[in-house]
Amino acid sequence: LLKNHKKILIWLAYYFYFTMNIQKLLLLLFIIPLLSSSPHKYYLSLTQIEYKNESRSIQISINVFMDDIEIALNKKYQIDLQLTSNQELKNNDDYFKKYLKEKLHLKINDFPKEFNYIGKEYDGDLVYFYLEVENIDDIKSLEVENTILTTYFPKQENLLKTKIYNKYQSLLLTAKKTKGLLKFL
Repeated sequence: LLKNHKKILIWLAYYFYFTMNIQKLLLLLFIIPLLSSSPHKYYLSLTQIEYKNESRSIQISINVFMDDIEIALNKKYQIDLQLTSNQELKNNDDYFKKYLKEKLHLKINDFPKEFNYIGKEYDGDLVYFYLEVENIDDIKSLEVENTILTTYFPKQENLLKTKIYNKYQSLLLTAKKTKGLLKFL
């Protein structure tokens, strides 16, 4: 409840604290159950890519909604991940790695590059994935194809933010526009 609707609840609590009467209290008691049962209506992932000159690597972090990635992987691989529960699959990283390798493709200077799956962590209703591409001496262009979650969520948007040579660029990829090219000259 508080995770997806925190701003609304804070606003409502503030409003009712200063203007409380029985009618408003009843309205609040009616609204809260509606908010708690409604799933998030937006589908967005954030992929951040940063070039680290000292290590000659690209570090990537991806954050997605936990329920969305769980639904997608459960359907695709016919499993039951049960993330953050006692029954969570012990080999869930194998499924995450396989899924990300299928759904995220990078080309640096027109050459396909494989990433290493470093790991993941949970934070509230988000899953953060950490990836790395090693042995990168120079970046003139970066092409990204990102189809994460677009198969099961047609309204999914995958926002890409980059920091390469202290230059910031971004792309918004969707189910219809899955690829983007950034140039760093």
